[in-house]
Amino acid sequence: MSSETPLTTTEPRPAVSTRQHTLGGTARFEGLGLLLGEPVTVEVEPAEADHGIVFERCDLEPPVRIPAIVDHVVPRGRRTTLKSGEVTIETVEHFMSALAGLGIDNALVRINAHELPGFDGSALPFVEGLTEVGIVEQDADRKIFDLREAIVIDEGDAMIAAIPHDAPGMRVVFDLDYRDYNDRLPRQVFTWDTAEGDYPQEVGPCRTFTLEHEARAMWERGIGRHLTPKDVVVIGEDGPIENEYRFDDEPVRHKVLDVLGDLYLIGCPVRCRVVAHRSGHGLNRRLGLAIREQMAAVDRRTTLLHGRVMDVRSIQRTLPHRYPMLLVDRVVEMDGDRRAIGVKNVTMNEQFFQGHYPGTPIMPGVLIIEAMAQLGGLLLSQRLEHTGKIAVLLSLDKVKLRKPVVPGDQLVLEAENVRASPRLGHIRCKAVVDDKIAAEAEIKFMLVDAESTNG
Repeated sequence: MSSETPLTTTEPRPAVSTRQHTLGGTARFEGLGLLLGEPVTVEVEPAEADHGIVFERCDLEPPVRIPAIVDHVVPRGRRTTLKSGEVTIETVEHFMSALAGLGIDNALVRINAHELPGFDGSALPFVEGLTEVGIVEQDADRKIFDLREAIVIDEGDAMIAAIPHDAPGMRVVFDLDYRDYNDRLPRQVFTWDTAEGDYPQEVGPCRTFTLEHEARAMWERGIGRHLTPKDVVVIGEDGPIENEYRFDDEPVRHKVLDVLGDLYLIGCPVRCRVVAHRSGHGLNRRLGLAIREQMAAVDRRTTLLHGRVMDVRSIQRTLPHRYPMLLVDRVVEMDGDRRAIGVKNVTMNEQFFQGHYPGTPIMPGVLIIEAMAQLGGLLLSQRLEHTGKIAVLLSLDKVKLRKPVVPGDQLVLEAENVRASPRLGHIRCKAVVDDKIAAEAEIKFMLVDAESTNG
């Protein structure tokens, strides 16, 4: 019997449901990219619980997958772009907004070009295609983050903020103010709540817009040359050119659509109130990253309080290091061979503080890197093919020492497996003190037989 049940019209809405949801079948979309105009086909497939939203460039060999997470977003003008290595997926915000509005948590999005179809510049075609195949509830709880502390991101006269909010959903208040162009686009304010609003009716149909001189500038740069004013909303001195608004305040509603899509790249719904003034994709991205950082800090505190996967005796059975070079006291989380979190408690009794530096004790940066490398070695040891092998440091890349570590600090070490083979390992590491990054690096190892290191 399937663990998934068809969505009914009973409350709560999927957008604020405590259960995960996916699609009831494969939704297919064809069209031209909104800004670049290239033909593209997208197939959105159901995915198992906890899969998340993942894009796959199926036109590449081998196919490249990019999780729909704000960490993969790179700055682009007038759009939100995901990037992994040299592979990009452009203009994902309207599609992500449709997923957010419908409460879809898990899907595999196969795309055969580098930009999603733009259609009419709204999320409505995506909403219609996704609802046509059905939305099903899954037998798994949904991760929902309750914002703990207010976050404010500003740049010049633009601002976006997230504020803790004791309510089931996210409430977005957007103040659209074009100032020098208020004669053609008057100031508009719109409030929308994921727990109360009707996304397919109130937000999804609202199209992207541009002022006439902005459209001409983009056309001259080769952007949107396949579009006419009938395809998108271009605002001239007398309002929309060869077009009509779907709502009197359609521009500000579309801004809310963008915020919902950009913030769904956090990776889960967030209970908070969002207030934005003249914000765009760049500020939305920075807010998403800041919320992700707050989520990670909360997860770290919970893990440190309750986690104990390996104590020092278990660590010594895996690593050859001993005092004074054993720099991991405890492993508090081990997610298979994918990710690990460990702890190094830094005390004044550390041997290196005798000379580094008398009167101003600071933990040497090379030892922070060594601690991260030791956790990386523990992570690699979880693979069966690495049993009996020792991870020997091969190279360091992207090393940054950001914050001094002093006696009394608790160094929280994090290691993420980037790539591993029987002979080599590539780990991305960081060290955190009081929720602030102290160091980070990408470390490559060679896996050698333990016996060979004794000879």
